[in-house]
Amino acid sequence: MKKIGNLVKRNMLVFGRDRAAVFFSVLSMLIVLGLMILFLGDMNSSNIVEALEQFGGNRNPEEDKTNADYLIQVWTLAGILLSNSVTVTMTVIGGMIEDETKNRLASFYVTPVKRIQIALGYVISAWSIGVIMCVITLAAAQMYLWLSGQTVLTLLDCVELLGMIVLNTFLYAALAYFLALFVHSESAWSGILTVIGTLVGFVGGIYLPMSMIPEKVADILKCFPFLHGAAMMRSICTKQAVETTFAGLPTEVAEGFRESMGITILFDGTEVTLSMQITYLLTLSVLVIGMATLVSSKRAVRDR
Repeated sequence: MKKIGNLVKRNMLVFGRDRAAVFFSVLSMLIVLGLMILFLGDMNSSNIVEALEQFGGNRNPEEDKTNADYLIQVWTLAGILLSNSVTVTMTVIGGMIEDETKNRLASFYVTPVKRIQIALGYVISAWSIGVIMCVITLAAAQMYLWLSGQTVLTLLDCVELLGMIVLNTFLYAALAYFLALFVHSESAWSGILTVIGTLVGFVGGIYLPMSMIPEKVADILKCFPFLHGAAMMRSICTKQAVETTFAGLPTEVAEGFRESMGITILFDGTEVTLSMQITYLLTLSVLVIGMATLVSSKRAVRDR
């Protein structure tokens, strides 16, 4: 464990000293935030207000607009947390590519440290930094909501979100390490990171609500972990906001909104529960670790 701890510490220090890596690790968050502020946020909140107006009654348009804006803000926060859990871990794992191109990895291989320990050093460091960056994002969002006079997430909500962050970042750290085993160029990894960072926004239903995605495409996206990771976090972030925004309306209205915005995921008409999503992500994590270990061991044989 001490050897793994030293490797984790070393990888985290290397990442922290690279200011460019730290910046690009949150670049996707800045892109999503910018898109939501400039374009998507107002569009989504306007759609909610228009939907509320259709029901008539003694509604307050200004209050509806305020509630809709807040609902979209916390919905966006969940998407940013999911995006960070993917891109930050991939950026940290990029350190392994750099170590390989500069022959540092070969130096590690001739030491008494086992290959599995070296692998865990990279995965755990990416996992740890991913969790830290997501927690910082959550704290900054809480501060923004408080300063703007909005309702902040409760302590229980934050604890539940932390558990989901830990689970998601571990999965994507493992996936990033597995993918990095097949990449041997920093420029190639940078290109892959750019592509995946962009795709996560669409695959996770972050840039566009599920209702705006063709049904057949949406069915395919439901097989990816990104959408379920985002849905898990959205269910916590938007729980109170949905109740407040759709207060006084039939429950079917709120349920329809949750489905259209990717908060509730239906598969063949059956709702995918939180426990099912957690089981899916945990199972996938174990499979990825197993495949990475197998590939790494075969690669180790070839490197000898």
